[in-house]
Amino acid sequence: MPARTAAVMFCLVMLCAPGAQAQQLPMPPTGAQPEPPPAPPFGMPISYEQAVKAAEAAMAKAKAIGVPNAVAVVEPSGDLVYFGKMTGAPYSAIQLAQQKAVAAARYRRPTKAFFDAIEGGHPFFLTFPGVAGTPGGLPLVVDGKLVGAIGVSGGNGDQDTQVAGAGVDALK
Repeated sequence: MPARTAAVMFCLVMLCAPGAQAQQLPMPPTGAQPEPPPAPPFGMPISYEQAVKAAEAAMAKAKAIGVPNAVAVVEPSGDLVYFGKMTGAPYSAIQLAQQKAVAAARYRRPTKAFFDAIEGGHPFFLTFPGVAGTPGGLPLVVDGKLVGAIGVSGGNGDQDTQVAGAGVDALK
């Protein structure tokens, strides 16, 4: 009887073993963490006049493409210098525009870089404080130095980036 019990136990163990192997956790992505683009050095904080110029150019572009937006301009620390909300821009755009500007200034890179990295399977960017993983935030660079950033929200990611780009171009 003991040999028969041992044989039955052995069969049960063998039948259950493949099921235990099937419940293994999936492996994390094998790709290396993306290399960040080079960050521009810090310059003097953006002036109010420069901030207004960038925001007005962005809002003119938003009007031209028919997408009402909220536009925030911050200095390198992420502190707000200028904000404008076009008539018809969604209420959610107010905070999103500011968050995009802050992330672009503090991390000295476009917020689309975070979006692309997260989409590429690198969720560790979600652990960075204040990251906006959505396009529409761009650093403002004058004479090769970061003076602030602009954040735009109200359209889709491509539209927001296009509108923010008009603000960047206004300071060139």
